[in-house]
Amino acid sequence: MRIKLKKGKQNELIIFLKKNYSWKKLSNILNISEGYLRNELKNEDRLLSEKLYLKINKLANKNFDKFIIEKLKDNWGQSKGGFKSTKNIKQIKYPKESEDLAEIIGIILGDGHVGEFKKGKKIRCYMVRIAGNAIDDKDYLTNYIPKLFEKVFNEKGSLHFSKKSKVGYFTLYGKNYIQFIKSKGIQSGNKKKNNQNIPIWIKQNKKYLSRCIKGLIDTDGSIHYISKRNLNLRINYTSYIPNLLKDVRKGLIELGFVPCKIICNKQIFISKKEEVTKYVKEIGFGNQKNLNRFKLLRKKEAPLVQGTRMHPSQIAEV
Repeated sequence: MRIKLKKGKQNELIIFLKKNYSWKKLSNILNISEGYLRNELKNEDRLLSEKLYLKINKLANKNFDKFIIEKLKDNWGQSKGGFKSTKNIKQIKYPKESEDLAEIIGIILGDGHVGEFKKGKKIRCYMVRIAGNAIDDKDYLTNYIPKLFEKVFNEKGSLHFSKKSKVGYFTLYGKNYIQFIKSKGIQSGNKKKNNQNIPIWIKQNKKYLSRCIKGLIDTDGSIHYISKRNLNLRINYTSYIPNLLKDVRKGLIELGFVPCKIICNKQIFISKKEEVTKYVKEIGFGNQKNLNRFKLLRKKEAPLVQGTRMHPSQIAEV
């Protein structure tokens, strides 16, 4: 059975119990995932099972029975993350391959993680989570990514910002979401151990490839000057996943760019001034942090002397 409490009371009960525990500790005690407890149950997006409701009442030394509106069958509402049961899985409309989906795949390949978390022998939580700097990436996490996911999956997901560290998280829960993402070429678990690459269906379409690389550079890329003496802009992409790094380099070449060779097994650059301009014009940035930095540094960028990669100040010193 599922327990439906008066609005706000489920949140009140969980917050009251949380005073004595960390989210991680409490989720372990309740034998559910931390994200499901903190984002779904606390925010009243999902109802408490009768068993869990009774356990929380006992731990909190409270009795919220007077706030119960009704008791519903377990298959009511079909939870996003919950138990491994066909009666308890949210049904979704599977999106078609598109440029937007390709960008989401790029974002996941960058700062994302596809997880299937087990409690005992059963998988109890399915989720895709994207992490970012709570300050620099705040607009990207709170506006750009949720709107993109809602457009593709008709689901905004949930947000959480850590109070202990400068990290923010966008999370989408659901077995069918995860199975779909896996079917499009993304493995669950550690991307480095999996030596993840860009899915074939994306590499075979230039428009998809462009948007996927946009997602990757928005998350794992940066913009900076070539050096303190050379104030030309450079777009950098860093990855410790060999297959992914090679695919991004090949992808940029396929799209008409001339990236440098792989440096220190982790980086590639686009350094030519005309190619940096081409990237911004043809691919662009979804992450406002990168766009703002590009605009700021471009104002200070000095013009190149015709026929050379050096600045006038450098030539004068030679």
